[in-house]
Amino acid sequence: MKKKTTGFRRKEMLWSLLFVTPPVLGFLIFGLTPLLTSFGLSFMSWDMMTPAKFVGGDNFAKMFEDEKFYKSLFNTFYLLLGIPLGMIVALILAIMMNRPLKGVSIFRTIYYIPVISPIIAVSLLWQWMLNFDYGLINEFIWRVFGVQGPNWLGDPNWVKPSFLLMGLWGGVGGTMVLYLAGLQGISSTYYEAAEVDGASRWHQFKHITLPLLSPIHFFVVVMGVIGTFQSFSQMYILASDGGPEYSGATIVYYIFQEAFKYFNMGYASAVAWVLGIIIFIITLIQFRFSKRWVYQD
Repeated sequence: MKKKTTGFRRKEMLWSLLFVTPPVLGFLIFGLTPLLTSFGLSFMSWDMMTPAKFVGGDNFAKMFEDEKFYKSLFNTFYLLLGIPLGMIVALILAIMMNRPLKGVSIFRTIYYIPVISPIIAVSLLWQWMLNFDYGLINEFIWRVFGVQGPNWLGDPNWVKPSFLLMGLWGGVGGTMVLYLAGLQGISSTYYEAAEVDGASRWHQFKHITLPLLSPIHFFVVVMGVIGTFQSFSQMYILASDGGPEYSGATIVYYIFQEAFKYFNMGYASAVAWVLGIIIFIITLIQFRFSKRWVYQD
């Protein structure tokens, strides 16, 4: 015989459903519905004014014939160079901040401030600092080295390095905190045993610190790749209309232009799906190869 549900149990189930319902509805309304809608739009031509028209795979065919698509994709992949640069700088800072120095907590806070600063405000600040005529960076180069600094945001060859510089300044603090937590989680017994065996500081770093920090390396790389492919705000502020020769446009900026400047919603949805597939494939490859180099304590 089936046991009857008691009043208390029924009440408990009701409250459970009430707590679960909001996030489920949020996912269905703001997650799954836009996802399915964009998939449908990727096979249509829609300018947000007239009814959508089915065009099959024309949007995808047009994408691979558009020079701007390849340029924005190349620019995005170029910005991935900032991930290893940021990891190196962040690890160096974390090692320095891990020492028992007086006032070290103040420096930790200073390095972390850019992470919590509004990205638009920071972008406007860097736009002023990178100005060719009166920017602080070029002024510093002139006073110290006696040469004229590059046209950071006006020269196609310097637009992407300027983004790397800004990204390094803005993101290194967060990565530093992760590495700092990792360093403090490594048991001192490993280093004591290595010293007994006569290992130098470099060998301790190479064979103990780096391998035991590999889970953090993996997390930083995965999240860095995803974040880089989603870069938009800095480009919108610093590279007006994609920058000179479209050298500052990322793939998300390209999608934004197609959707909200040219009102090619169907085409923009197709590009967005290709971007999602690229991110998925790269992330899948990273997880596949992680077993070869990610170690657990």
